[in-house]
Amino acid sequence: MNYGSTVDEVSAAAAGLAPGVAHPARRYDYWLGGADNFAADRASGDELERLFPKVRLGALANRALLGRATRFLAAEAGIRQFLDIGTGLPTAGNTHAVAQRWAPDSRVVYVDNDPLVTVHARALLDSAPEGRTAYLEADLNDPESILADPVLNATLDLGQPVGLMLIAVLHFLHGDGVAEAIVRRLLAALPPGSYLVATHATSDFGTPEQQALYRQLVEQGKSDVWTRGRDEFTGLFDGLELVEPGVVPASEWRPEPGVEIPPRSDINIWTAVGRKP
Repeated sequence: MNYGSTVDEVSAAAAGLAPGVAHPARRYDYWLGGADNFAADRASGDELERLFPKVRLGALANRALLGRATRFLAAEAGIRQFLDIGTGLPTAGNTHAVAQRWAPDSRVVYVDNDPLVTVHARALLDSAPEGRTAYLEADLNDPESILADPVLNATLDLGQPVGLMLIAVLHFLHGDGVAEAIVRRLLAALPPGSYLVATHATSDFGTPEQQALYRQLVEQGKSDVWTRGRDEFTGLFDGLELVEPGVVPASEWRPEPGVEIPPRSDINIWTAVGRKP
């Protein structure tokens, strides 16, 4: 596993990337075994892993889920357009790579607000000739700017079904009801036949002591993840037709045959896929 970054910290600081402050996209990259992370990201990841030893398993399960859900949309549901918000740093099995494996004409727009992702955006634009990929730097907190962006509208036809991918990003929206309002606005812009794929960190499977500890970490600013329970997560899919098996941990959504399913307390990530009727 390579713990070094392809962008050194001095150059990153000069580019305004704030390498001394942990960032969720880079911490996630670290947990996945990537190379695009800094000392602050690794320290943050190690501290969370010390307190919650299975957190890396959850990150790996979440990444695997992205591949299975994208394959479902492209190979079974006939989706040819994808809007992936909070894409994170490029690594194996990005949305366009999976979608275009099954449907080479798939078009994908990636959205992220981390300047380091922008630095590596070329890796996200490596499209099959029949399809197209694009990247825009924007914030999920401002869905209007995403929907109005010329890059998005030049790449996707919002009059045709879209797969909206919100993978491990909604839990960075802090506050009750905040995530639901943003999801509603994004879905309102998409036509019938579109799909929502979402994953979200949860404390549902932790002990009362673990739940209390996690709330304390959030209050102290030591964790940037706002966990949500099953009911609130399920509410994000109100008005959508849930795809079987419904709302389950990431490791339990259509797992590959023969794969051992870990205890839910090892994963702590809710997952669902829903279709807009």
